[in-house]
Amino acid sequence: MKNVFLLFSVILMLFACNSSKETAAAKNEDIEIKKGDTIKISRDNIEYDVIIIEPGFGTYLSSIAKPKGFYTQNYLETRNIRYVQEWNRRVLQPRQYNTNLYEMQINYSQGVNYGYDVNYKMYNYFVYFQNRYKQNLLGTRVPQN
Repeated sequence: MKNVFLLFSVILMLFACNSSKETAAAKNEDIEIKKGDTIKISRDNIEYDVIIIEPGFGTYLSSIAKPKGFYTQNYLETRNIRYVQEWNRRVLQPRQYNTNLYEMQINYSQGVNYGYDVNYKMYNYFVYFQNRYKQNLLGTRVPQN
């Protein structure tokens, strides 16, 4: 539960500091997987990093999740916007939803091009989160990947 808080604390801070710059090609991208299933996404030409700290997520991403290129960036952005809206709604209703799962709002701006990799990892985290914690953010079938 603390890992979920750390993850979204970092995402919230990083997206709050986002730049209006369009992201360039993925060749400037630096992705590293560290001990403890920490995944960091950063690029030289943008002003944010995304760090996902969640036990098991690195393994899920490398072995269970659909491969990169399976989804279009537009699909991922559309789903992430809906997931973030529902996530933030749940944060604002602490009596109805577990505050250990939904601790902080996520600042994910529609219209900002975060790039394929950020959207891919964020989407897969939402899928992982829903399956791991038995949550259903959109009220539809939760992707099993």
